[in-house]
Amino acid sequence: MIDYLDELESESIHIFREVAGQFEKPALLFSGGKDSITMVHLALKAFRPGKFPFPLVHIDTGHNFLEALEFRDKLVGEIGERLIVRKVEDTIKSKSLAEPKGKFASRNALQTYTLLDTIEEFGFDACIGGARRDEEKARAKERIFSVRDEFGQWDPKRQRPELWNTYNGKIQKGENVRAFPISNWTELDIWNYIRREKIRLPSIYFAHQRDVIEYEGQLVAVSPFIRLDESDTVTNKKVRYRTVGDMSCTAAVESTAGTVDDIINEIIATRTSERGETRIDDRLSEAAMEDRKKNGYF
Repeated sequence: MIDYLDELESESIHIFREVAGQFEKPALLFSGGKDSITMVHLALKAFRPGKFPFPLVHIDTGHNFLEALEFRDKLVGEIGERLIVRKVEDTIKSKSLAEPKGKFASRNALQTYTLLDTIEEFGFDACIGGARRDEEKARAKERIFSVRDEFGQWDPKRQRPELWNTYNGKIQKGENVRAFPISNWTELDIWNYIRREKIRLPSIYFAHQRDVIEYEGQLVAVSPFIRLDESDTVTNKKVRYRTVGDMSCTAAVESTAGTVDDIINEIIATRTSERGETRIDDRLSEAAMEDRKKNGYF
């Protein structure tokens, strides 16, 4: 009997190989989070014993969790693949961009500029990412092969039908495709697969003690990237992270889950998506993710 995880894995490997076959210069976007780590695991299954037919690319905002960066470098060293890192800090300086202001001054929107510059610098015609349809409503309507124009922008009218797992990667010069091999996976699928495959993750995904402040019902880690006000009360709580973005825009959840099994039990019990519960930047407006996607965000 075929396990449903085998079906998801098979589909993802097929998509990886379709990208490798249809595009001249693809890249795998890699941040050191659980989804991109799972993607690397799937890519190893798709292409070993050969090398990846693409480099790993990290768009570094400078506001990352140290644990994720350390894990990124360790994993890349273990698998022996090429990692390209481009920093948002450099883009801010070269383009004279305005740094975000406010209590949670996230550089999330600015990383679009760095991503588009990196695509142009290396001539990437496809970027493989770990977005999933269950994360957010703007991603729920995304195709597996998401066509972007020469400015990296997403237009629903440009998207192609994807019938019977047939993916059309034909693009004009200057256009780009974002490919999502785990689009049909859910957060629970990811964790069940991590358990089955014994995939290692950064420690921040498991319960640990951390200094946090409470802001509009969310627990935000104390860091150099947020502004503490007199009204803020710093407390030390046992927390973990469901998703790992910038420290300036990602909230933690109170948890005692110290193992993958514990985390799976928590996910089964929750009724809130990981981004809905923990991403501060998605709460800026009802269409926050949609607006960023139209501007070229991944």
